[in-house]
Amino acid sequence: MKASVAVISIFILVLTACTNMDQSQQVIMKPTPSATSIVSQSSAPISSSHPLQSEKVTSSQTPAPTSSAATVPEQQKVTIPPDEGTRPDHVVIVVEENHSYETLIGNRAAPYINALTKQGAFFTHSYAVAHPSQPNYFVLFSGSDQGVKDDSCGHLLKTPNLASELVQAGFSFSGYSEDLPGIGSTACTNHQYGRKHSPWGSFSNVAKESNLPFSQFPTDYSKLPTVSFVIPNLDNDMHDGTILSADNWLKTHIGPYVTWAQSHNSLLILTWDEDDSSKDNHIPTIFVGAMVKPVTYDQKITHLNVLRTVEDLYHLPYMGATADASAIQGIWRNKLK
Repeated sequence: MKASVAVISIFILVLTACTNMDQSQQVIMKPTPSATSIVSQSSAPISSSHPLQSEKVTSSQTPAPTSSAATVPEQQKVTIPPDEGTRPDHVVIVVEENHSYETLIGNRAAPYINALTKQGAFFTHSYAVAHPSQPNYFVLFSGSDQGVKDDSCGHLLKTPNLASELVQAGFSFSGYSEDLPGIGSTACTNHQYGRKHSPWGSFSNVAKESNLPFSQFPTDYSKLPTVSFVIPNLDNDMHDGTILSADNWLKTHIGPYVTWAQSHNSLLILTWDEDDSSKDNHIPTIFVGAMVKPVTYDQKITHLNVLRTVEDLYHLPYMGATADASAIQGIWRNKLK
């Protein structure tokens, strides 16, 4: 009888142990939220509105920011920086005069300009912002026309501008103007030079040493400043001269730099101040450089988008109306040559 009781007791102990083990296994195997579900709960996109955002950009090109960026200031949220490694060592901005997209593109008198449209990012919906010339230059240089609505001379301004902000951030700037009579000159005119086309000459917070004759443009392009403007004189920028003479000047004086830029970390931006008042202020704009994909783009851009793009390349504060404009997107190569 005692043996039977012992057997029964042992059986009960074994059964109890098995039951406890099953319960412990159920606790250990209880499912937990997957990593995917956690990410999906914390990655709702933040929407923003940009009236001039690239029409070519898709979600694969510019992923929407996630909620982890909620603490970033609003101005930074709307910035979509270029691909890693695309920031140029140099940007050279050449501004031509008073000709529309329709007049120039396909024109046999402008073979070099039309060749450039196939070598870089060519914008078919680029627009100036005003008439006459000078307000456009102020906008391209400072994000505002500074209240100037004409080509009058003698303005003395001190608002933030591309030169002052680049220097403040540790970069460099120069403006090279053909026929400028001397370094730092504030002359309104000289031969075929017009200060209305060289906006840095009207800002007291731009060093005089940054206002240079075109004869000072480096032949060793590695010595170029971070950002520079090139302003041909009135005969060579299409203002007074012919399309053919301007095209030849560009090929002769800027062509060697363009060739160099395509195998180095450098960028040319070629644009026009305004059209010839013939059609919606429609102008050509071309970006050529080692970091640019040579494609035609139909996104709508203005001088503000061009300036905003340069600001973003060098992480500069937004000037004037560029705070409400978008940087140009979708044109950068993933890696430099």
